[in-house]
Amino acid sequence: MSISIEIAQFLVSNQTTPPPSLGQRYDAKQFLPEAGNTVVCHLDFNNPTHRAVLKARRRMLALPDADRLLFTPMNSLHMTVFEGVIESRRTPNSWPADFDCATASVESATKSILARLTEFSPPPSFAVRVAGLRPTGLILEGATEKDEINLRAWREALTTPFGYRHDDHDSYQYHMTFAYPVEWLPDSAQSHWEAELSSILADLANAAPVIPLTAPAFCQFANMNRFDELLILAD
Repeated sequence: MSISIEIAQFLVSNQTTPPPSLGQRYDAKQFLPEAGNTVVCHLDFNNPTHRAVLKARRRMLALPDADRLLFTPMNSLHMTVFEGVIESRRTPNSWPADFDCATASVESATKSILARLTEFSPPPSFAVRVAGLRPTGLILEGATEKDEINLRAWREALTTPFGYRHDDHDSYQYHMTFAYPVEWLPDSAQSHWEAELSSILADLANAAPVIPLTAPAFCQFANMNRFDELLILAD
């Protein structure tokens, strides 16, 4: 397992277009309507070590040029286990096979997937650790090799009730999003951000060897501000 700092892809000199979700998922000031569903593990606020995650987020908010990022609310922090349908993503490999991805409503897909998930048999539980940091948040992976296997087993098992498999199904990188880029960072910020992110990451890994998460739950959302749990999928 490796620890990484990823910043190059957020520098203005390495980009020729605006951030991909800008104007669709969010603008410079707020998150925009973008309904969907998903399976996530929320940050567990009942576990004292959640404070280490929030401290890392606060330190990132205080960095120079952090105003080029739109931060998500603290109570929305989560790790996605499996991406559900979303209004703005209508491709055959991201909607249930028995739905017309071009015309079906998110609400109808949510009801159908929820019904299928009532019969879902959860794989073994897992724990995660922080594996890296980027300006937009945490990179996560299984806390142990067995946890990583179990985490991937969840992702595989959920292809059945959701009825599709994303192109990046096997290569998907787990993460916890803190923010979305509104503007790319200036090149002059690179050395400072790399040093600060390295310090933040080391402190977080020391304070929270395991990132505290709640059990996987099927959620619906209207935007990135809130993910409402419809069904908890494991004890």
